[in-house]
Amino acid sequence: MSDDKVFDARELRQVLGSFVTGVTVITTVDAQGKPHGLTVNSFSSVSLDPPLVLWSQSLTAPSHPVFRDAERFVVNILADDQVAISNQFARGKDDKFAGMATDQGIGGVPLIRGSAAYLECRRMDCFRGGDHMVFLGQVERIERTGRQPLVFGGGRYLVAQPHDLGALLTESGPNIARLQAVRLATRAVVELSDEIDETLGLGVWGNQGPTIVRWEESTQPVSDNLRTGLVLPVLTSATGLAFAAWLPRELTAPFIDAELTQDAQGNFLPHPERLPERLSHIRSQGFVRLVGIDDFTELYGRSISALSVPVFDPDGAMVLALTAIGATDRLDTSDSGKVLVGMRRCADTLTQRLRGSAAPGNP
Repeated sequence: MSDDKVFDARELRQVLGSFVTGVTVITTVDAQGKPHGLTVNSFSSVSLDPPLVLWSQSLTAPSHPVFRDAERFVVNILADDQVAISNQFARGKDDKFAGMATDQGIGGVPLIRGSAAYLECRRMDCFRGGDHMVFLGQVERIERTGRQPLVFGGGRYLVAQPHDLGALLTESGPNIARLQAVRLATRAVVELSDEIDETLGLGVWGNQGPTIVRWEESTQPVSDNLRTGLVLPVLTSATGLAFAAWLPRELTAPFIDAELTQDAQGNFLPHPERLPERLSHIRSQGFVRLVGIDDFTELYGRSISALSVPVFDPDGAMVLALTAIGATDRLDTSDSGKVLVGMRRCADTLTQRLRGSAAPGNP
């Protein structure tokens, strides 16, 4: 990269947004005892001995003179159910504490009830850094409530979860591997659904067969009837056919035989003698594609199309089905379309991450 590379404030903001942070509300009181607060994600620890923290505030913020002169402040680390509070303190309102449940901290500085943690601080110093003032505080009292913290990155709120890849993945059995895969895939599905704007589902092989454990809807939802725990047929759903193609025959045979015995008349129910050929074709393609399915009209209220791709665990066993569904006249099911390309990329990345290595580049 050239040293004279020029970037604007928007580009810098986007790059800085790649650094995921917690969300805090810094509170204090003025000389008359009136509370003030603002949302801050520039908070950082400095030292454990002595216990020091810092945060920064724009010099043009209306409350800047108050914080500049205040002797104390509290860092309220927000919990993941306090998005509304974060938004309330981020806006330039006269009374940000209206309707807010608070407790009194040292010096009368408010503690926002329900937060994940609190650090009550005495201001040690402040110094100017560009268009911001950096405040340094010594922590005098702390509290941790056990609530999950709110997270922010890439311009949106996020949810903090434990990392899915660890010793348990290689030392435990398939149930742990599947649980790890679902946790990892849940976040990936949210991002992919935002990218391609299609309804996506995560399917696992449960005690009753193919089971959807997560839906992420597009801006044009397929149906109001989507629900987690939905059990799908093996032979007439994209999710079911994916598991039929890649799971061992002994797992799927009882369900397949039961469906064939029922003599269902679905559009895509294959003749028993041709089923092995069809499953072999699915494996060779690497995905399932169903177009114009009428079998689920009662559930979705219309003809739908679907795509499903497999995700594999470190042993090479299929652990998840990543499935897209949409109205037949809307969902692009073509090989080179953004939906299938994005799904295959996502599934490959998940498989590689479950194996503990970076995903290879996709052509």
